[in-house]
Amino acid sequence: MFRRKNIVALACVVLLASTLLAFAQTKGRSHTMMSVYVVTQELYYDTFVAVDPLPMEGPFQLLVDGTTEFGPGDPGYLGGRWWEDLNGNGVQDADDHYFLCPLLPPGRETP
Repeated sequence: MFRRKNIVALACVVLLASTLLAFAQTKGRSHTMMSVYVVTQELYYDTFVAVDPLPMEGPFQLLVDGTTEFGPGDPGYLGGRWWEDLNGNGVQDADDHYFLCPLLPPGRETP
C-alpha cells in the first residue's frame, strides 16, 4: 500500500513538473492554433507555438507574416524551427525571434 502511494505521488510530481516546464517555455501563452502559408506548395498548414523562445543555435527557417518558402516534404523545411527578422537587417542575430511551431499536415488550399 505504501509503495503504491509513493508511485502515485511521484507520477503527480512528474506531471506537475512537465506542465510547469511547458508553461515556462511558452511564457504562459496557450497553444493557440494558427496557420502558416507555404509559398512553394501554395498550401496553408495549421500550427501552434510549441517552444518560445528557442536559443539561437542550429538552423532556422525564415517566417515573414505567417508565410514561408518551404513546408513538410520540401528540402529546406526545418521541422518548424523558425526565426523572425525583428530588426529587418536580413541576418539571424540576437535581436531576432527564434521559436518552434511544427506544421501539421495535411496542408489545405484556403486559410
